[in-house]
Amino acid sequence: MSTPSDNAAQRILVIDDDRKLCRLIRDYLEPMGYAVEAVHTGPEGAERAVATAWHAVLLDLMLPGMDGFEVLKRIRARSDVPVLMLTARGDEADRIVGLEIGADDYLPKTFSTRELLARLRAVTRRGTRSKPAEAAEQDELVVGGLRVRIASRTAVLGDQALVLTPVEFDLLASLAKSKGRVRSREQLLDECRDRNYDVFDRSIDVHISALRKKLGDDPKTPRFIRTLRAAGYMMVDPDGE
Repeated sequence: MSTPSDNAAQRILVIDDDRKLCRLIRDYLEPMGYAVEAVHTGPEGAERAVATAWHAVLLDLMLPGMDGFEVLKRIRARSDVPVLMLTARGDEADRIVGLEIGADDYLPKTFSTRELLARLRAVTRRGTRSKPAEAAEQDELVVGGLRVRIASRTAVLGDQALVLTPVEFDLLASLAKSKGRVRSREQLLDECRDRNYDVFDRSIDVHISALRKKLGDDPKTPRFIRTLRAAGYMMVDPDGE
């Protein structure tokens, strides 16, 4: 899938069967410089999300034809576009499932327009922000059979390309750059989630769990990402000591 131009209006896809809410989101975001398109069923949303380039997708959990979790799975099979899930249900279990599948953030439908804008800006920054100077000096990070390519924001394990969300890639890159050193949850939040608002406590743990699955790591005896109780996480070289 092509990458949206950073110079054009930020292109946002809303997948929600509440047409009134879609109009409200469009009316609010378009004066802010966003180009908003809306579709209203799960199957249509899953197809539209990967058919063209978007800066972000706002995805409802409850949809006709296919629920938001299944739509997200289909998007993640083909794209790493930032996805912000919208839900009328605020259960932590729903949020954890969405994050495990690959959502970048969750927003209850009781959101204020200011909160929507703040979170949307956060997920789009994570997907498009410029790379730090030190990343240009070391474009490829190698840990055992894992190669993390900073400029292209891709990762390869052996000869298999990994399909990562923007948050997962940022976490992986941060841990790889600090190989052999512990990174606390607070440090990872600061470096990878780029937020000005609170996130719930388990968000980093959920993303690390998703990363481990994609790396083929057994959480009890991890090869790449170790948990240090009460300290954080550390990337280790499985081919080293």
